[in-house]
Amino acid sequence: MAAVQVVGSWPSVQPREAPREAIPERGNGFRLLSARLCALRPDDSSSARTEIHLLFDQLISENYSEGSGVAPEDVSALLVQACRLVPLNQNHLVSKVSQLIHHLLNRLQVIVDEQHLDFLLAYTISAIHQCSSWTHREILQALAALVYCNGSKCQKYLPELLGNTGLLMKLSDLAQSDPEVRRAAVHCMANLCLSVPGQPYLEEPYQNVCFQAFLTILQSPKSSDMDDITFCMLLQNALKGIQSLLNGGRMKLTQTDELGALLAVLKKFMFHGLPGLNIEMPTVLYPTPLPQYDGRTPIKPQQSESSASRPTLNKKKKSKVKPKKIQQGEEEEKESSGEIEAAPVTGTGRVNLHEGNTWCPSSLGVQSLPLDGSGAAEKDGVSSSFSSSSWKRVSSSESDFSDAEGGMQSKMRSYQAKVRQGALVCFLSTIKSIEKKVLYGYWSAFIPDTPELGSPQSVSLMTLTLKDPSPKTRACALQVLSAILEGSKQFLSVAEDTSDHRRAFTPFSVMIACSIRELHRCLLLALVAESSSQTVTQIIKCLANLVSNAPYDRLKLSLLTKVWNQIKPYIRHKDVNVRVSSLTLLGAIVSTHAPLPEVQLLLQQPCSSGLGNSNSATPHLSPPDWWKKAPAGPSLEETSVSSPKGSSEPCWLIRLCISIVVLPKEDSCSGSDAGSAAGSTYEPSPMRLEALQVLTLLARGYFSMTQAYLMELGEVICKCMGEADPSIQLHGAKLLEELGTGLIQQYKPDSTAAPDQRAPVFLDVIFVADAANAILMSLEDKSLNVRAKAAWSLGNLTDTLIVNMETPDPSFQEEFSGLLLLKMLRSAIEASKDKDKVKSNAVRALGNLLHFLQPSHIEKPTFAEIIEESIQALISTVLTEAAMKVRWNACYAMGNVFKNPALPLGTAPWTSQAYNALTSVVTSCKNFKVRIRSAAALSVPGKREQYGSVDQYARIWNALVTALQKSEDTIDFLEFKYCVSLRTQICQALIHLLSLASASDLPCMKETLELSGNMVQSYILQFLKSGAEGDDTGAPHSPQERDQMVRMALKHMGSIQAPTGDTARRAIMGFLEEILAVCFDSSGSQGALPGLTNQ
Repeated sequence: MAAVQVVGSWPSVQPREAPREAIPERGNGFRLLSARLCALRPDDSSSARTEIHLLFDQLISENYSEGSGVAPEDVSALLVQACRLVPLNQNHLVSKVSQLIHHLLNRLQVIVDEQHLDFLLAYTISAIHQCSSWTHREILQALAALVYCNGSKCQKYLPELLGNTGLLMKLSDLAQSDPEVRRAAVHCMANLCLSVPGQPYLEEPYQNVCFQAFLTILQSPKSSDMDDITFCMLLQNALKGIQSLLNGGRMKLTQTDELGALLAVLKKFMFHGLPGLNIEMPTVLYPTPLPQYDGRTPIKPQQSESSASRPTLNKKKKSKVKPKKIQQGEEEEKESSGEIEAAPVTGTGRVNLHEGNTWCPSSLGVQSLPLDGSGAAEKDGVSSSFSSSSWKRVSSSESDFSDAEGGMQSKMRSYQAKVRQGALVCFLSTIKSIEKKVLYGYWSAFIPDTPELGSPQSVSLMTLTLKDPSPKTRACALQVLSAILEGSKQFLSVAEDTSDHRRAFTPFSVMIACSIRELHRCLLLALVAESSSQTVTQIIKCLANLVSNAPYDRLKLSLLTKVWNQIKPYIRHKDVNVRVSSLTLLGAIVSTHAPLPEVQLLLQQPCSSGLGNSNSATPHLSPPDWWKKAPAGPSLEETSVSSPKGSSEPCWLIRLCISIVVLPKEDSCSGSDAGSAAGSTYEPSPMRLEALQVLTLLARGYFSMTQAYLMELGEVICKCMGEADPSIQLHGAKLLEELGTGLIQQYKPDSTAAPDQRAPVFLDVIFVADAANAILMSLEDKSLNVRAKAAWSLGNLTDTLIVNMETPDPSFQEEFSGLLLLKMLRSAIEASKDKDKVKSNAVRALGNLLHFLQPSHIEKPTFAEIIEESIQALISTVLTEAAMKVRWNACYAMGNVFKNPALPLGTAPWTSQAYNALTSVVTSCKNFKVRIRSAAALSVPGKREQYGSVDQYARIWNALVTALQKSEDTIDFLEFKYCVSLRTQICQALIHLLSLASASDLPCMKETLELSGNMVQSYILQFLKSGAEGDDTGAPHSPQERDQMVRMALKHMGSIQAPTGDTARRAIMGFLEEILAVCFDSSGSQGALPGLTNQ
């Protein structure tokens, strides 16, 4: 049965209780009571009311166990019968039947079917209208249970519930005198907003009404007549409602004020009830790159005086605190009492705390926190922060309350923690519903910064990670931080702090760099203090996200060294999830901006240090005979970043990963090793997969170091390919692929091509055919990853076909099977309709195959249809709104097609479609690299007839002039760096068209130059004076080559036999002559072109 959430406390559904005793026959009691109830008829007598009361009480008190055998339709039918027996003028019975609805739907986890829902909704809504106000709370609870997951079936009641004068709007209003009724009304609204996959969402007008109602509740202070727990439940319901709107309702926050108002309340309630912290927020947060607001409530003077009057007590508490070793994997979460191990405050105690809290000195194992290899803790202020400002999360055992008061305080802390969790989960949904570039405008409101000396540090997500007593809340805060960091590489790429800042103002790049450094410091401190394995896993994942996106090549050294040193002991952690995430983090380190000198030195450090752990569940590093022995050396912490180059140390990380993949684990896995198959002697599968991925990343970024282990890695690959687990086989194949690529690249040391552009080797026809057949089979695999790799392989294989066309021996083309070519074309066409990961290489293969076709193939009728389909697939991909890499490859493929002189380019029906697609892209695509590639494709045909009709030629010419004019039109500043390359390619294409034009083409060209001649002239002059940048499209680089292009175009113009009286040829020749004169004659003028403008 579907779960029903009808209780007020959010976010989780109440768990089912275990039966107190065995029931001989499930659902028997319910059926007997239901039969008695159904036998009754409406009767207003006192005895009848008494009997109904008793039956309702028995139904409520019945012991409903899990899987009680009660059918949902029976429950719905019983509730309808119960409502029919209760007239609306009987307040006590209405209250009781409302309790019955709430109890049965919640206890039996039933969602009312549509057949009975209409009657029950009408009844409860009428009851609210007619019954006394003291019954409204129970009726609203029943209504919340009825509408849960049924919002799409309540359409006809929405005006009465959510209209301007709707019931729920009035009962949830701030003017509502009964706080419990108000909370229950908000709960109903939240359940109405909850959508079910496959069912219609709440209509947009009602979404907006509910959103504004929830936002108003969150912005309003607690009323004096509402107790703290009811207020917490009210906040939970409002937060859950907004979360449902953002998740299921697909609500978009497009207005800055609307988003800013939501973020303001979310930040406020992320810290709700946090011990010792009380912040106030503005009504709206506005996007800004600078820290905007520090609204923490200052500590009241009387609190300071109170604390000052009892220094002996504080001192005594301090003296009792002893250094405690952090035991990894302590899972026990004591949310209700807050008895969780302490986390240190960041910085130098800049988060002000109420003096009622218990303080403790540096007693959390800080000595184990490696800093910069030299032990200089003072450099980062860690020592001072622990000695003066560390504190312990409040424990109920140390409070001054009595037992009863302590129980209430414990309950209160639990509800406050759920509010904080609700705010964080809602924030996570908000992050997913807005664009990242919008989110990063609020970076400084949620990410810690490094404040000036003496100023307090603003509260942030790291405040929760370090201070919150609930492990669940700390984990939620880390999930939100990970979501913010994910995909932030472009935003963080502006950070720079390699030189000392000595300016009067702080540049944005320095501010972001400081923020990155502070994130590193805070996350490492949190890792030291954390005792929950689940939260440790989240911290490490968050670090991996940070490492993957931070621009370490623009930051000062030592950040990665600190992370590296800190994470090494966790590879031996007893919890498999911690071990897997530790390897993920190491993989992120070796893949970021590889190869980095700092990481190269870290990889050469001895493997013996920093890995010891008595709770180890991973194999020793003692290798078999074929492993190299690690020489003794200084400890890892003693090895600084400035280690001498040329160290002969073996790579400990490679050896560790090999041991994880191939060696049996040292001892039995703990209960947390759920990923390991029963009876397996090896590490759990997720651990082995992550180790293989790290090896693959090392082979890609640090091949010179990996090469020393080729024999060992070969054995690893053979073992992987022989295993039954397809995931192990796949990652073994990926490792083989990366090693093979590295070996091939060794023979081309000057090559800077991307992995999918690396030159293939010369192969014979039989091998290519065998490889092609294997690849085509994999293109039909169910796994997207397998198909993506197969498409990549097909692209590389077809690159080989093009390379072999350049050999003087024509036998390769002649011997290649035409049937196999047809099969490859058909498979590539189908792959071009797949996901983007497959499509990008499928279109590359199509372009190569169409380029490879020989006249003997094209003449055959069997090829005509497949050629048409292939080109239509490329045209469709060029025009589609796919990923930019896909469109770039499609334009590249189209240029490849144009290189085949045997194809009927210019006369075939698809000619105009192909050119129109490219001209559309060159003038309007928002990605400049795609524009560059389309302009390059337009300049490929070497003969005038290949461009088609005069009108088609004119359209291409005009599109290129328009593209040149719009070459700086972009709202993305990152595209500006490609402006010069785009103009270079367009100028080359324009000159190419001039050098092929016929007499019929000249009037259109002249007309365009009369309108835009000055603009075109200025850009062609820039083209003649400077080389191409950025995108390698084959544009000539030397001034002599570019000059020769213009002269060839001028010579061609002079050879055209123009009709008598035609002025176009002379005008264009004058245009080209003036360009050459301006470029090479120091006395030439760059003004207007009288030869054009006066004619």
